[in-house]
Amino acid sequence: MSSPRTIARPYWVALRAMLVFTVVLGLGYPLVITMIGQSVLPAQANGSLTTVGSDIVGSTLIGQSFADAAGNPLPEWFQPRPSAAGDGYDAAASSGSNYGPENTDLIRAITERTTAIEASDGATAGQIPADALTASASGLDPHISPAYAELQVSRVAAERGLPEADVRALVDSHVQGRDLGYLGEPTVNVLELNIALAGLRG
Repeated sequence: MSSPRTIARPYWVALRAMLVFTVVLGLGYPLVITMIGQSVLPAQANGSLTTVGSDIVGSTLIGQSFADAAGNPLPEWFQPRPSAAGDGYDAAASSGSNYGPENTDLIRAITERTTAIEASDGATAGQIPADALTASASGLDPHISPAYAELQVSRVAAERGLPEADVRALVDSHVQGRDLGYLGEPTVNVLELNIALAGLRG
C-alpha cells in the first residue's frame, strides 16, 4: 500500500513546476521582453504615439476622426477611411461591419458616403476609390490610398487658401510604399499627413 508521502509526491512536483513556470514565464519573460522593447524600439513599444510639441495627438497605428462634435467631417482636413469600430474609431471596439456585399445596411452606407464625397470633393461615383466608401476589417485603419488622398486635395487646398500644387506635393511626400517592396499597396497615413498639413502656410 502506498504511503501518504508517495501519494503526495506527484502533487508536490506539479506545484513546484507551476511556481517555477509562473515566475519564469509570467514574470521573467514579460520583464525581459519589455526591457528589450524599451531599449531597442521605444516608440513602437509605447504605442507609436505621435506628438505635436508636448501634446500627444494620436497614434500612427490607429485611425481617428477629423470631424466636429456632431460627426460632420471637417473640410479643411484630409478625411480617413470610414470606421465600423463602435460608434466610429473606438479603439476599445476594434471591428469591421462583417456585412456581405448584398447587405442593405452596407449598400445604404456606401450610397450615402458616395453622395457626400460627390458633394464635398466634386467627384463622380466612378472616381471614388473603394477605401473611401468601406470600413477596414479592424475599423481603425490609419491609412488611406494615395488615390483617396489625391481626391481630397482640391477641397483641402480651397478650404485652407493654399495652392493645390503645394498640397498635392505634400500628399506625394507622404505616400508610403509597399512593405518590403512587394507586400500590400501604397498608403498614406492620415494623421501624419494632417500634422504636416497644419504646418503649411498660405
